[in-house]
Amino acid sequence: MRLLESVAGHEHGAPAKQLARETGLALPTAYHLLRTLVHEGYLRRDKGLFFLGEAAERLSSSGAQEKRRSTIVDALAQWRDLIGAPVYYAMYREGEIEVLCVSDAPGNPAVEEWADFRETGHAHAIGQCLLAQLDEDVRRDHLDRYPVRSLTPYTVRDGHALVRRLDRMRRTELVVERQEYALGTVCAAIPITLGTTAATMAISLPSHQADRLPAAARQLQSEVDRLLGSLALSISI
Repeated sequence: MRLLESVAGHEHGAPAKQLARETGLALPTAYHLLRTLVHEGYLRRDKGLFFLGEAAERLSSSGAQEKRRSTIVDALAQWRDLIGAPVYYAMYREGEIEVLCVSDAPGNPAVEEWADFRETGHAHAIGQCLLAQLDEDVRRDHLDRYPVRSLTPYTVRDGHALVRRLDRMRRTELVVERQEYALGTVCAAIPITLGTTAATMAISLPSHQADRLPAAARQLQSEVDRLLGSLALSISI
């Protein structure tokens, strides 16, 4: 590990003798370990100099991804406690609606996924918010694969009605859904568009607390806006 750290500190590579000196290893030991690291792909050797290999770069990428995910998880937990409602993070990726993280608590449980979120984007605030951010062709492809179907008496009645609703939404507009996905639940979703990435943060409440939803959604919007700069690199987890 010390050898890997030492090599990482030399953008243009370093010879074995210098690495042995920097790590305090005997030269024969350093040579043996360096050969092993090259064989395993953690280092590569070029003209007597050692550089980080593909295996080490994969480790670095994985660690960075986990750090980004931890940033999102911590933010959602903070907002959950502040707002007093479960908080969701979702993204539209490779043609699918993906709920990537949910932060809830025993007193504020998340909505039960009784119908696959990916297939029922027309019925919940998360899906509607993501679909509203998509280009027309991408949205049409999604709805061809996952047609509108009735989940509750409040679900949008058909694909034409859904498209009209989505067309009226601005890409930056808060999306509110009342009992369209699950009876007894109301939801609000906030669009997050970074480049070509369509994402959303959302909250849900039991329907008897529906009067809380507008204020809770505004609070979430304020928190997201406040931290969006620091979260920008974490959005793509």
